[in-house]
Amino acid sequence: MRKITYLLALLAAGSAFAQEDCNLQYDGNGDGAVNIEDVLGILSEFGETCESETEASPCGLESSVSYYGYDYQIVAIGDQCWFAENLRTERYANGDSIPSQLSDSDWFSTANGAVAVFGEDEGCESYSTEGDGCDPEWSLDQFGRLYNWYAVNDSRGLCPSGWHVPTDSAYMILEIELGVPEWEVGYSGWRGTTQGFDLKATYSWALSGSEFNTNSTGFSALSSGERRPSGYFGGLGLNGYWWTSTSGGTNYAFYRELGGPLGGISRGNDQKIHGWNVRCLKD
Repeated sequence: MRKITYLLALLAAGSAFAQEDCNLQYDGNGDGAVNIEDVLGILSEFGETCESETEASPCGLESSVSYYGYDYQIVAIGDQCWFAENLRTERYANGDSIPSQLSDSDWFSTANGAVAVFGEDEGCESYSTEGDGCDPEWSLDQFGRLYNWYAVNDSRGLCPSGWHVPTDSAYMILEIELGVPEWEVGYSGWRGTTQGFDLKATYSWALSGSEFNTNSTGFSALSSGERRPSGYFGGLGLNGYWWTSTSGGTNYAFYRELGGPLGGISRGNDQKIHGWNVRCLKD
């Protein structure tokens, strides 16, 4: 204590000896001298900390999530953390198998969860420019699996622990983050201007206009096509569809669509027996 008092006295006495053209690291009050005011200022803030100005990513430090032996890339967009790939699991989160390889008639008539791979049946129409979209092995590797909405809504869950299928409102939050006007996101049909280009991957889209795709968000949306209520597979290379978890009526649910040459994002409400892609969103 005696040494501190002596130090403070020396600083007080030396306050008049400011040097010009020098860098005084501890001159807190900027008067050109390190003196008693500076020491008292340091002591008054001793033990205080400032929070980092760098905001934590909604994905934390992770860049991928492992689920049933597959590593999904993830991406932060605004305050949300998304899968950057389509879901491809054949099992619910609790380990139960999702019914697969349904015939056209069974696909049309089921009210239970079901999953399919594009091209696994003879009825297939593909516009892919990279490979044979009607080859199930190739399309699975590229695009993941297609699910009806009953699988999306199943209480056993499609996404891994800590993740969920996004609601209609969650997609609206994403769209507002990308610049779609808030007053417009609740409308049905095509909304926005170029936000779809920001979501679409720079490959897999066949129609002219795809040169505008930037994937600036890292969402990497692909033209994965669909399994229609009839069981027929179509649209690969032209369109991509993603379910929300929000029901739109007894037999209908909300979804999002991206189209080949279009820059907007379509919001629709259609039959739950469509086979569409799924993305997972962090809780």
